[in-house]
Amino acid sequence: MMPEVIVRKGEPVDRALKRLKNKLDSEGILEEVRRLRAFETPSQKHRRKAKANAKRARMKFRFHPS
Repeated sequence: MMPEVIVRKGEPVDRALKRLKNKLDSEGILEEVRRLRAFETPSQKHRRKAKANAKRARMKFRFHPS
């Protein structure tokens, strides 16, 4: 499903665009589009996945240290 932002009555369009950008960024859509734009070598793919796993592990430890 495509993320959507409803522009509230009286809300400036640039603020709604900022909310849309934040939503796209939090869901990782922009990174995926950039990644799919060019060919990714197997080593680059492995490096990207390892980096994501390390970040996920850090966040898990940070919020659930037990």
